[in-house]
Amino acid sequence: MASLHLNAATTAPSQHTKYPIVTGTSVLGLRYDGGVMVAADTLCSYGSMAKYKDARRIRTVGPATLLGASGEYSDFQSIMDMLEGMEQQNDNFDDGHSTDAQQTHSYLRAVMYQRRSKMNPLWNDLVVAGPNFLGLVDKIGTTYTDNFIATGFGSYLAIPILRKKWRPTMSEGEARGLLEDCLKVLFYRDCRALNRIQIAKVTEEGGAVVSEPYEIETDWSAASFATTKGGLEGDGGW
Repeated sequence: MASLHLNAATTAPSQHTKYPIVTGTSVLGLRYDGGVMVAADTLCSYGSMAKYKDARRIRTVGPATLLGASGEYSDFQSIMDMLEGMEQQNDNFDDGHSTDAQQTHSYLRAVMYQRRSKMNPLWNDLVVAGPNFLGLVDKIGTTYTDNFIATGFGSYLAIPILRKKWRPTMSEGEARGLLEDCLKVLFYRDCRALNRIQIAKVTEEGGAVVSEPYEIETDWSAASFATTKGGLEGDGGW
């Protein structure tokens, strides 16, 4: 009988969809004077390989909501399909109403918690932004709102920078510069990050806008990068 159970366990089909395979790293968001800004790079990694360098992880949901995602990219695509279906239903009603950022945040909380409870989670941390709203939903349905948010490795490396430099009266240009500085640090220190980024903003006047990808300048002349360590030469020396 024991061998029968063992054979059944070893011959059962493998389940690969419940674990992340192609993943994106940190998403950052902050409030500034006039709106909310979200930033992320465009890299998706297959394991530790930098596989896809034009994976856009910030999308618009309706006229005035931004959604950014770290984690499994295919799960993010599934979430976007759900939200686009909901927006299409709103359009079909033709009653002048659309789902705002706070409602999207609440909806995603329910979706993520339900999938987690079925032991089949959507493997994402989601940043939801509106003109006066910035919130996070993680893969088990936990939510919170704040003046600035970071997911992934950014919660370790970018949050200290944001705590030190963020202020509520920041201009749009200052907010962009701060996010670029954070993403630059992540590119230096996170092996799943890239210096090709997108920055998006959402305001009362202009709605949600996502930039085209662009590269931020980097500087590798710091002594910790330039000086070899441990008697090694070349690429492996620091």
